[in-house]
Amino acid sequence: MLNNKIPPVIVVLFFAGIMALIAHYSVIDFTAFITYLAASLVIIGCVFCIAGVASFKIANTTVNPNKPEQASKLITSGIYKISRNPMYVGFAFILAGWGVWLSSLWALLCIIGFIAYLTFFQIIPEERALTKLFGEEFTAYKARVKRWL
Repeated sequence: MLNNKIPPVIVVLFFAGIMALIAHYSVIDFTAFITYLAASLVIIGCVFCIAGVASFKIANTTVNPNKPEQASKLITSGIYKISRNPMYVGFAFILAGWGVWLSSLWALLCIIGFIAYLTFFQIIPEERALTKLFGEEFTAYKARVKRWL
C-alpha cells in the first residue's frame, strides 16, 4: 500500500508554486556571468588570431588567405601545433562570445554554419594549395595536427 495520500499532480503544483516564490524573491542575475563568459571567449579568440598572425609574420610568409600558393614556409610550431587553422578557430571563439553575449542559442548555432562554410570554401582549397606547395611535409603535418581543434 502506498504511503502517498496526496495525488502527484497536486504535489507538482505545490512544488511549482514554491519554485515560483523562490524565483520571485531570489532572482539570480546571470548578467555578470554572461559578460565574463562572452569576454573570455572573445579574448581566447583574439589570442588564437594574434598568435596565428604573429607566427606568419615571424616566419616572413603571407597571411593572405586568398593566396595560399604564395606561402614561402609551412608553419608548424607555436599555435600551429594545436590547430592547423588557429585564426579561424579564433574567429569561431569570437563568434561564440558574441552568441553568449546575445544570450541566444539560435545565434550560437550559427557557428556551425560558419565552421562548415570556412571548411568547404576556404580551408579545403587552402589545403589543396598547400599540398601542392609543400607535398609530404604538409601531408605529415595534417596527420599530426587537427584542422580545427
